Amino acid sequence: MVNNLPVRTVQHGDLTIEGYSRAAVQSYWRIPELSLGFDLGAQPWNFMGTETWFVTHAHLDHIAALPVYVARRRMMKMEPPVIYLPQQNLADVQALLKAFTRLDRGRLPCELRGIGPGEEIELSRELVVTTSATTHTVPSLGYVVWDRRRKLKDEYQGLAGEQIRDIRLSGVDVTREVRSPLVAYLGDSSPPGLDACPAMFEAKILICEMTFVAPEHRKEKIHKFGHLHLDDFLDRRDRFQNELIIAAHLSTRYHPKQAESILAKRLPDMLGGRLQLWT
Repeated sequence: MVNNLPVRTVQHGDLTIEGYSRAAVQSYWRIPELSLGFDLGAQPWNFMGTETWFVTHAHLDHIAALPVYVARRRMMKMEPPVIYLPQQNLADVQALLKAFTRLDRGRLPCELRGIGPGEEIELSRELVVTTSATTHTVPSLGYVVWDRRRKLKDEYQGLAGEQIRDIRLSGVDVTREVRSPLVAYLGDSSPPGLDACPAMFEAKILICEMTFVAPEHRKEKIHKFGHLHLDDFLDRRDRFQNELIIAAHLSTRYHPKQAESILAKRLPDMLGGRLQLWT
């Protein structure tokens, strides 16, 4: 297998998180077990088999590899992928792909779907993705992947199987839908975009940005340009219920060891061992 880009991997329960993110460089993530990925700032060769992608916004470090990804799947005779992205970007990305088709003299078959905040995408009977507005310098979205199951309603608990069957045959729905957030992906956002989506704090796994960490970098300026600071995590430490928090998208102003040293001093417990800084 061609190893053309850096990829970090962590296994949490029955889910694998693979990816890499550095501000102004590239962001790309996937969860193989869910057959979906987030952002296309670059495209590791072995990510090509993932057929569904959710793009947060149109900054180049999050979308530049979209034509490359589509072209590779066509070259390998794979089915056209489905790519969700902010509705405001749909026409321009369609035009971009048409331009690359003329330049490359090769088709770029894919299904682009423009979406907005507050939408729900049904991927399967068990998986649903919801969208939320994030706060960045361009139109941007955050995503939450939910596990969806049908469970017996409380009032029918304890009944015999034959009784439940008879009630169901009478036309009564004896089950209710139960959802639990599996993975939340924030993308680039200042704090209001995180705070506006409670499921971000509740998901089993949260992938979010921590672009700035140094005390001398002013939060008001960072927030103005749609990013998070380490202080924003400290301010919200009691809200994070996640089992695993992956903080990435570190500014190129920092050497990885410098950022790790700052976190070791200011957040030594790493939110009870749940926070990982991916540099």
